[in-house]
Amino acid sequence: MLSERRPDFVEATDARTVAPELRAELTDCWVAVTNAGGAAGFPFPPVDVADVAPVVDRLIAGLAPERSRLVMARAGGALAGWVVLNRDPGRLVGHWATINHLQTHPAFRGRGIGSALVREARRIARDQLGLEQLHLAARGGEGLERFYERLGWREVGRWPGALRLGEGEGDTRDEVLMVLGLL
Repeated sequence: MLSERRPDFVEATDARTVAPELRAELTDCWVAVTNAGGAAGFPFPPVDVADVAPVVDRLIAGLAPERSRLVMARAGGALAGWVVLNRDPGRLVGHWATINHLQTHPAFRGRGIGSALVREARRIARDQLGLEQLHLAARGGEGLERFYERLGWREVGRWPGALRLGEGEGDTRDEVLMVLGLL
């Protein structure tokens, strides 16, 4: 639950609209989330700006109104969290999109920012893109399934042992496939 007022949401759908300051905020957030143990795409902390910035650059370069949107939550003027909504507008799969890189800056954890971002991504998918479903893949063993289930998602499958986080077979996790239907 948000202990303060609802965050302000900002969308970016074009790389030209992402200022260098925002790029730096996104990078800093991703570094902080990863180094705090978040399952946000960099499985081997610690990471630093040099590791994350090129990935942020590629993410920003791929923004396009009908294919990829960056949804950000701001609280008190600061970037509190963000998520990416990706879709292939082709006829075969154009009715759904994928949620990627959901993250809440550690300074804003416990305030409902992640839940609010998922709800906002759902609203954008339904109201702006006319989509029927959202998909995601989450790292098993982190409790993420429960987080998403509370928001109406359901598990539809797993890729057993798909993610190897440690040396050998010591820390191998499932990739959990989830769907949110009938937006």
